[in-house]
Amino acid sequence: GVLHEDLRLLLDTSLPPKRKKVVLGVGDAKMGAAVLEELGVQCQTGGVVAELMRGIRLHFPALVRGLTAQSAAKAQLGLGHSYSRAKVKFNVHRVDNMIIQSISLLDQLDKDINTFSMRVRSWYGYHFPELIKIVPENSMYCRVAKFIGNRRELSEESLEGLEEIVMDSAKAQAILEASRSSMGMDISPLDLINIESFSRRVISLSDYRKGLQEYLRSKMSQVAPSLSALIGEVVGARLISHAGSLTNLAKYPASTVQILGAEKALFRALKTRGNTPKYGLIFHSTFIGRAAAKNKGRISRYLANKCTIASRIDCFSEVPTSVFGDKLREQVEERLAFYETGEPPRKNLDVMKEAVVEANEVVAEVKRRQEKKEKKRKKREKRRLEALAAAAEETAENSVMETEENDVGAKKKKKKKKQQPEESEAEAEPEENGVEEDEEEEEPLPKKKRKVVVEPEQEEEEEEEKKKKKKKKKKAVARDSEED
Repeated sequence: GVLHEDLRLLLDTSLPPKRKKVVLGVGDAKMGAAVLEELGVQCQTGGVVAELMRGIRLHFPALVRGLTAQSAAKAQLGLGHSYSRAKVKFNVHRVDNMIIQSISLLDQLDKDINTFSMRVRSWYGYHFPELIKIVPENSMYCRVAKFIGNRRELSEESLEGLEEIVMDSAKAQAILEASRSSMGMDISPLDLINIESFSRRVISLSDYRKGLQEYLRSKMSQVAPSLSALIGEVVGARLISHAGSLTNLAKYPASTVQILGAEKALFRALKTRGNTPKYGLIFHSTFIGRAAAKNKGRISRYLANKCTIASRIDCFSEVPTSVFGDKLREQVEERLAFYETGEPPRKNLDVMKEAVVEANEVVAEVKRRQEKKEKKRKKREKRRLEALAAAAEETAENSVMETEENDVGAKKKKKKKKQQPEESEAEAEPEENGVEEDEEEEEPLPKKKRKVVVEPEQEEEEEEEKKKKKKKKKKAVARDSEED
C-alpha cells in the first residue's frame, strides 16, 4: 500500500501529461502484477531488471547523499536482527518445538538405554549367565546386577531386597538358587566396581526417561489435549514431530495423516505399482491392534479422519479442552464394536452437539477460574503497593523526627556552653569558704528525684563535674587535718 501511494504521487507530480505511459522495472513479478492492477503502469521483470537492482544495491551509498557504506552495513545488520527477532517472537510453532524436541530425545534415550543394557548383560553375563533368562527386562536386569554384585556373597538375608526389585518372591528365590549353582566365572573386585558404576548410570538414564515422559504428557495435555485423549500422548507427539508442527498437522488431509510415517513404503508401492500402505504412525495406537485383520484398513482410515478433526480443534480453539478428544475416542470405540458385533454407532452430528455443550461448560469454568486468579493477583498487588506506601510514609516520618531531634540537641548544646562559665565561678567559692561549705555539700540529698531524660554528651559532662568536686573535697579535708 505504501509503495502504491509513492508511485501514484510520482506519476501525478513529477511526470508531464504526455509521458504518463511509463515502464517500471520491478524485481518481483508479483509486485509488478500488483502495480499494473492498481495503477495501470506496465512493469518489466526479468534478468536485466534483476541485474540493475543488484547494481543499485551494490552502489547504493554512492547514489544517495549522506549515506556511507558503514552506516548502510549497520542498517542492514539492524534490519536482519530485528527480522530474526520478530520471526522468533511471532513463531506460531514455538510451543510445538518443546514437544518435538522431547519426543526426539525420548526416542534417542530408548535406543541408548537398550544398547547400554545389552552391554551390561554381556559384561555381567560372564559372571552370572543364568540371570539373563530369569530377568529378561533391561532396566530390572541392571538393578538386579547392581544389587547382587558378586554372586557368591548373595545369601538369604538379601532375599527381601531382591523381592523389592523384582516384585516377585518366586523369581527372587530362583535368582538365589541360580547364584549357588551358577557356572559363571569368578570376577575381580575392580571389574565388579566398573560394572556396578555402569549399571548405576543406566538406571539413572531410565529414571530420567520416566521423568521426560511425564513432562511430555503434561505438554501434550496443554498443547493438544484432544489429540492426546484420542490417540495417546506418545503417538500424538510423533505425529506433530513428523508433520513439523501442530499447524502443519492440522492442514493435512485425513489421507495424508493415515500414511504419515510410511512415505518410503508409499513411494515404493507407487513405483512398483503394488499395494499402498494402510497406516503409518497411527499403527502404534491401540485401536488398530485390537481390530481384526480384515478391518485394520477401515479402522485406520476412520481413526485418521478423527485425528485430523482433533488436531484442527486443538490448533484453532482459544481454550483447548479434551472434551472433543474424549467424544471422538468414544466414536472410534463404537465403530470398532460395529465392525465386530454389528451394533450401529451414534451419528456424528449428535455426538458433536453433545461435545459442543460440554466444551462450552468447560470453557466457562476455565474462564471463571482465570478471572478468580486474576482478581486474587490484583488484590495481592494492591496489598503490596499499600504496604510499600506505608513503609515509605514511616521512613519519611522517621527522617522528620530525626531532623527535629538533631535541631533540639544542637540548641541544648548551645545553652550548656553558656552555663559552663557560671558553674565554674560557683565551684571556686567552696575553695575559699573551706570546711563549712564542704559540710553543707555533704548534707543528705532527697531520696526521690525527678526523672530527666539525659543525652549521652550531657552525662559525660556531669561525670566530669562530679570528679572535680570529689578532688576539691579531698583537698579541703587534707588542709583541715594539717591545721589540727
